Amino acid sequence: MGAAMRAHDWSGSPLGAPEAWPACLRSTVSLLLGSRFPMFVAFGPELGFLYNDAYAEILGDKHPAALGGRFHDIWAEIWPDISPLIDRALAGEPTWSDDLPLTMNRRGYDEQTWFTFSYSPVRDEQDRVAGMFCACTETTGRIQAETALRANEARLQFLDRLGRETAKSTDADEILATTTRMVAEHLSLSNCAYADMDPDEDGFTIRGDWAAEGSPSIVGHYSLATFGERAVRDLGAGRPLVINDNLAELAPAEAATFQAIGIAATICMPLVKDGRLTALMAIHDRVPRVWSDDALALITEVTERSWAHIERVRAVTKLEALNATLEQRVEERTSKLIETEAVLRQSQKLEAVGQLTGGVAHDFNNLLTIIRSSVDFLRRPELPEARKSRYLNAVSETVDRAAKLTSQLLAFARRQTLRPETLDVGARLHAVAELLDTITGARIEVLTQLPAKPCYIKADLSQFETALVNMAVNARDAMEAGGTLTLRLECGAPLPPIRGHAGAPGPFAAVSLGDTGCGIPPDLIHRVFEPFFTTKEVGKGTGLGLSQVFGFAKQSGGDVKVESVLGRGTTFTLYLPEVQPQGPVAALGGEVAETDPGGAGQRVLVVEDNVEVGRFATQILEDLGYETVWATNAEEALDRIGWDGAGFDVVFSDVVMPGMGGIELAKVLKRRLPDLPVVLASGYSHVLAQESANGFELLHKPYSADQVSRILRKVIGRNRRRAVPG
Repeated sequence: MGAAMRAHDWSGSPLGAPEAWPACLRSTVSLLLGSRFPMFVAFGPELGFLYNDAYAEILGDKHPAALGGRFHDIWAEIWPDISPLIDRALAGEPTWSDDLPLTMNRRGYDEQTWFTFSYSPVRDEQDRVAGMFCACTETTGRIQAETALRANEARLQFLDRLGRETAKSTDADEILATTTRMVAEHLSLSNCAYADMDPDEDGFTIRGDWAAEGSPSIVGHYSLATFGERAVRDLGAGRPLVINDNLAELAPAEAATFQAIGIAATICMPLVKDGRLTALMAIHDRVPRVWSDDALALITEVTERSWAHIERVRAVTKLEALNATLEQRVEERTSKLIETEAVLRQSQKLEAVGQLTGGVAHDFNNLLTIIRSSVDFLRRPELPEARKSRYLNAVSETVDRAAKLTSQLLAFARRQTLRPETLDVGARLHAVAELLDTITGARIEVLTQLPAKPCYIKADLSQFETALVNMAVNARDAMEAGGTLTLRLECGAPLPPIRGHAGAPGPFAAVSLGDTGCGIPPDLIHRVFEPFFTTKEVGKGTGLGLSQVFGFAKQSGGDVKVESVLGRGTTFTLYLPEVQPQGPVAALGGEVAETDPGGAGQRVLVVEDNVEVGRFATQILEDLGYETVWATNAEEALDRIGWDGAGFDVVFSDVVMPGMGGIELAKVLKRRLPDLPVVLASGYSHVLAQESANGFELLHKPYSADQVSRILRKVIGRNRRRAVPG
């Protein structure tokens, strides 16, 4: 366009020669010529027109004559639509139009278009509006595509609805009646009918008429000759007969026929089958209209679909009846199977819940019986000191057993708080093997098969060793007559698919315990990890040992596999992710150095929302020699601590509390007062189990006074050592 402007004869243009153009017009022209976005400028009193290459495509046949012409002359056909916008721009107000519909004539015919554009005032050196600048884009293609998409969606929805309605019947007349009614409603027709061609194909009979209220009925027999040559030619050849509202175009006989039945616009869509023509007739007698291609296509498809459905009803009635019966049987059987499966799953869930609650209730009732009886005796003032000591020991031991039972439940539920550390698996297995000699007894030989190179995992040491002991105890009980228990370690092993779960390439440390015992029946092997499921006699097992193994394996990122042959033995293999040691490896048999007993007046902030637990914890700490302050929630604790620590030596907080929890409190204090140690206490915390690597000390509930004393001395001593220079 720059070249075209240089070569253009400007003598007849209201813009005059380019040498005389003002600076504001030159800069605007330079802007639009340098852009690939459609732009034009209309300048001066007569709005002389200049545009770039991208806009030339929009002009169509108006280009190149439009160059330098008058805006009004170029777009005279849309001037009434855009002149209000032009007036606003020339008055100094920029405008924006989004998808504005415009009827343009740019290729010799009128066409509907849509544009998104802006009109901006162009000001001269005196800040007067001298013209307007436009940046625009044609959205016709998108609008038409969206319109077509919506029309197609409406068409598909209608065809789907029609198909579902007509599929309800196997009677041809009923299908056609439904079709005519639904087509009439969808296309807003006044009449809709279907017709059968006469055997000699000289005429047809319209029947099954659907007429709106006040519309004439067109049911009856008609000869093709009555409709004229067009009907004979088109319908006889299987093509649609379309007659629009201009009856003057028809032959006199045709016009008379259509006027007699009050038709303004008619379409007959034929379908020739077996030498007979059947047509769906859609008629307007109130609002004359020209049939669109979409309407023609829809009626054609409707006719073909309806009669195809009728290709099937009449020709294969018996076969369809058989298929329908077969499908019904399959559906009924499938439905029953699904229902039965759902009932079975629910039953299994209820059975598992029943086993869990029943087992927990049974075991805890036993433990509570011991505690309650012991407490009752301890209340007697005349109780001898020896018996008092015995009952106190019984209470303490029972609490330990209850805590262990709770730990096993949490392990099965994968909710126990783990303290993972890097372990040398081979060394741990060697140490556990020595312990198993004591557990299994002389009648069982314990063998170990360990690789020469070390193999490391990151796991909770206590839970790992507990899992090994639990599996070993089950192996011992399966070998009543004696046998061999083999501990084997394989490094860098892949995780195989287990119980329908996909495998993983690893590397995993595979720790297996194999026995030569009685084995597990095939119908029971899938239940061995269920809580409280056991094949042992009453009183000889809780059924929680293997569920602890399963929960520990899953929570540690691994899995456990069981293989068994009845009468020959069972092997449990524990798969745990193998790691490379990046820090200290847990030592074997390490002992914690003894510390001074009790506190020495150190200040402890106790954070506990439960009144009974809070009162008991502060009492324990004061009895141990600590000075205590009690806050009932984390927010109160932060207020008491302030920004300087308020002289507190340690914070002892519960984990689960209303509002801010203990973990979040510990994180805030770590940022605010990094030298103030925090000890967290919890009997159950799924959040803590997930975030156990935050570095905070954890005390498990129920805890003893000795445990509280030890952990407080540990963190306070560590903090003091850190504070000593050098």
